[in-house]
Amino acid sequence: MDAAVRESAGTEPGTETKARTAGAESSAHRLQRWVKRHYLLLLTVALPTLAATVYYGLIASDIYVSVSQFVIHSPQQPTQTGGILGEFLAGAGLSRSQDAGYAVESYIGSRDALRELNANLDLRKIFGSPDIDIFDRFPGLHRDDSFEKFYRYYGKHVGVTYDPVSSISVLTVSGYTAQSAYKIDSLLLSMSERLVNNLNTRSREDMIRYAEQDVDVAEQKATQASLALLAYRSKHAVFAPDKQAAIELEGIANLQAELITSEAELAQLKQLSPDNPQIPGLRSRAETLRTAIAGQASKVTGATGSLSARAPEFEKLALESTIADKELGAALAELDATRRDAARQQLYLERLVQPSLPDDSLLPRRFRAVFTVLIVGLILWGVLSLVLASIREHTE
Repeated sequence: MDAAVRESAGTEPGTETKARTAGAESSAHRLQRWVKRHYLLLLTVALPTLAATVYYGLIASDIYVSVSQFVIHSPQQPTQTGGILGEFLAGAGLSRSQDAGYAVESYIGSRDALRELNANLDLRKIFGSPDIDIFDRFPGLHRDDSFEKFYRYYGKHVGVTYDPVSSISVLTVSGYTAQSAYKIDSLLLSMSERLVNNLNTRSREDMIRYAEQDVDVAEQKATQASLALLAYRSKHAVFAPDKQAAIELEGIANLQAELITSEAELAQLKQLSPDNPQIPGLRSRAETLRTAIAGQASKVTGATGSLSARAPEFEKLALESTIADKELGAALAELDATRRDAARQQLYLERLVQPSLPDDSLLPRRFRAVFTVLIVGLILWGVLSLVLASIREHTE
């Protein structure tokens, strides 16, 4: 009966199975031809987009971002900070310090900061947690866990930007838990404050040391000048040439007055009584006064050894001693002023925004990342398609 039906239907045993097999082979062949025809689209668009979807949708770890802001200012100079914050700081008599701002920025991104963070928070353990996906954790797929590799990894998760216009520095820390990002941000701020305090300490010590060195030099000069003047006085038996000369001139004036009196008496006696026995005595007295006057005058105005000859050297030494004393007084006053200035802290790190404790992850932006991969793939596919078409056309 079945054979009759099959004969009446015009079919043979196994025909249906062969048809199915032939259909499957035909579908596989068509798929193979489609893949071969559109392999470029698959390689540049479909596969990367699928991989991005799987990674960002199922594998990529959440990234939490902690942000803080601070400004470094000084009360010594008027502030130049811009905007509302600048007006506020100007009213408070504060100022910025660009050098310190750049120094803090450099320190946060340095290896020294990484070493201290790792010693206090064990960053290797934090960033090497198995809860982090294999592509983001340290060392990840790479076996290299050297410090330099870790430093490059650190630089991708910690960043600080300094705005010279507003004097505000923004510190951004990325972590795979909210607590880790917050702790790193807080510790970096504390380390930056300590750096600023160290800068203050070194600055104060340098200022006082330089001022004390100036005082020491001035003291030495004053001492040397004073000793030189004292030695000159002792050697030449002179204390103050101008005052001594005044005393000598006063004595000469008295002697000259006596001489004039004696000569007047002598002249009168010669006229009235030429044979007066007092005339020889008056004549001798007048001669004695002339000799005394000449001797006193030589002490004041002589070519060598006189007060006038010794005066230039003495005045030079006295002037040097006076100048050295004034320099010493100025150096001492500067030292006192420097100590007063150094007693005040010259730089301050003011926290404008405290480290934030994120309650939600900001990264990765999953949809945007997948969409970006799709767009880039389409662009690449379009460019490569045009290039390949041009090559085929040129070949044909």
